[in-house]
Amino acid sequence: MASASGNADDQRERLVTLARAIIEERGGSGLTMHELAARAGISPAVLGRYFDGKDALMEAVAEFWFRPKVAIMEEVLASDLPPRRKMYEFFARRFVSMRKGYDADPTAFRMYVEIGEEHFEQVRSYVDLADHYLGVIIGEAMGEGFFPGLGVDETISLVNQMVAPYCSIPTMIMLMERLSEEKLARIIDAVFDGLSAQDRGAKGLTGLRAA
Repeated sequence: MASASGNADDQRERLVTLARAIIEERGGSGLTMHELAARAGISPAVLGRYFDGKDALMEAVAEFWFRPKVAIMEEVLASDLPPRRKMYEFFARRFVSMRKGYDADPTAFRMYVEIGEEHFEQVRSYVDLADHYLGVIIGEAMGEGFFPGLGVDETISLVNQMVAPYCSIPTMIMLMERLSEEKLARIIDAVFDGLSAQDRGAKGLTGLRAA
């Protein structure tokens, strides 16, 4: 016999699936607790047993959306790949997954991006988790002599800026047709071959100066 907690988890998954269907039909503004309760055939009071408000519901929707991305990151992190290849897989596999979602339904994909921007507090933890996992890869690379003179946090920031089109979803949407795994691989090679605290002349050139 299924446990009560198992039944509750199944019901939560069902409600999240229904919530996603409403979002894809009407956009984020069309998703209300009353509409979800009606779609699920339950009262708002019963719905409140599973989600105490829309923020909690949106957090569950975000968890559902990010779940495969988190699985990718954790699988890459657990692999025995060298750090350079591990960093490439870390970004490339998530990019390929998101590109498939975008190609399958660009309108729905954009809706989820807009909802994520509106409810950033519900997705912040996934951004922080990605940075944490990236930091682990960077730490492994530093142990092999890469990124001399830089700290982990500074390197995370620099790497994220360099690969922004492959991890910043709004930027990815704007540039989707120009992005490829081959270009990403060249960027990661450039990161590992050149990123350090050393000044190689960019700041020392005469002429224009940054304010």
